Amino acid sequence: MKFTAQQIAGILEGTIVGNPDIKVSKLAKIEEGKKGTLTFLANPKYKSYIYTTEASVTIVNADFVPEYELKTTLIKVDDAYGAFTKLLEYYNQIKLNKSGVEQPSYISESAKLGNDIYVGAFTYIGDNVTIGDNVKIFPNSYISDNVSIGNNSIVFAGVKIYSDCVVGNNCFINSGAIIGADGFGFAPNEKGEYAKVPQIGNVIIEDFVDIGAGTTIDRATLGSTVIRRGVKLDNQIQIAHNVEIGKNTVIAAQTGIAGSTKIGENCQIGGQVGIVGHITIGNNVKIQAQSGIGRNVKDNEVLQGSPALTYGDYNKSYVHFKNLPKIVKTINELEKKVDGNN
Repeated sequence: MKFTAQQIAGILEGTIVGNPDIKVSKLAKIEEGKKGTLTFLANPKYKSYIYTTEASVTIVNADFVPEYELKTTLIKVDDAYGAFTKLLEYYNQIKLNKSGVEQPSYISESAKLGNDIYVGAFTYIGDNVTIGDNVKIFPNSYISDNVSIGNNSIVFAGVKIYSDCVVGNNCFINSGAIIGADGFGFAPNEKGEYAKVPQIGNVIIEDFVDIGAGTTIDRATLGSTVIRRGVKLDNQIQIAHNVEIGKNTVIAAQTGIAGSTKIGENCQIGGQVGIVGHITIGNNVKIQAQSGIGRNVKDNEVLQGSPALTYGDYNKSYVHFKNLPKIVKTINELEKKVDGNN
């Protein structure tokens, strides 16, 4: 789909310097811009590329004044980065603008479907499912019985949502995510064998939640595993049964959270963090990548290491960690001197 510079300027409320009729059909980085692409300049470090880029149209800040002749048409706006982000959102909406029910697919007669939905081929939608307006469910997805999906949510290809789970409005669930699989619940018996504990709860995902590809969120043993409003989860995260994650918390890839742990609001958790079960992590907590959390954490703490220390203590200790061989050598030399004097 092609757009003229004039049309883009209208969307962004920008001013054109150059050819208003020039057309673009793709987006590109400024250093990789080719004819027919649209790019932007916001970071001064990339300023030199605006004189060499082949991009047909470049979005710049309103105060940008070129020092040399340009080959690209400019669209001047108050905030080039924000304007380009707006275009990315607009482009994504067009790309995902699908509707209708593709075949083959299975939709239970008892399912309730909203307006303007899309159901991709080879999708299964079970009994008593409720799907809101403008929901997009891409091919090869499985939506089990009694699931509810709110308005404007997108379920990408290959997602599995088990029975009784609830997905809110404006959620993005990326490919391969599994919502509501059984929690890891087993009880040992007198023979040393493990009997499975039935997991009869569900998962509740509130509004504006993003879930990355391959992330798994287990259903509760009883009650609900809860992901609060605005949570952002990266790819390949494991969230165990009965976990609760507070609103606007963000978690990076490969983090694992064990059962019944409660995480507060506005936390930032790095990649490959391991969190034990049955603890409470407060609000506004920051946890550095590859940390191991084995205790309750108070509000506003910043942690690093395994087992995790406060960020300040970790940095102080690290000075000694890296000098440990020298310290040991010094101690050994002192011991030899002391022994020699005795």
